Amino acid sequence: MAQEGRVGVVVVSHSGPVAEAVAELARGLAGLTTAPVAPAGGTRDGGLGTSADLVVEAARAVDGGAGVALLVDLGSAVLTVKALLAEGDELPAGTRLVDAPLVEGAVAAVVTSATGADLDAVAAAAEEAYGYRKV
Repeated sequence: MAQEGRVGVVVVSHSGPVAEAVAELARGLAGLTTAPVAPAGGTRDGGLGTSADLVVEAARAVDGGAGVALLVDLGSAVLTVKALLAEGDELPAGTRLVDAPLVEGAVAAVVTSATGADLDAVAAAAEEAYGYRKV
């Protein structure tokens, strides 16, 4: 999944199926079969929750040396990612928590990453998804 020079994107959810579906949707809408996106959902035994180990594994899998954007769903997923970032030695260099809606943000992040944009641009695109109006 890692692509040299591309920003990786990790979808962190309390649910494995949700993380996998959002990652697949983002990859499909970006029109790429090998986009640098990985799911990190649920617990290792398939339950609901957040696994720091799965987040680290996914971040390392998509790390192409240009940074990794972490998009998360709910409270303890945010806390897990913040704790990993505070520890400073588990996640690849240049990993960042992005404040964005999970689905729209992941799509925007993957599409922007696919253009070869840097981490700041990928994060900005994901964060701009808060502005998408549906009505």
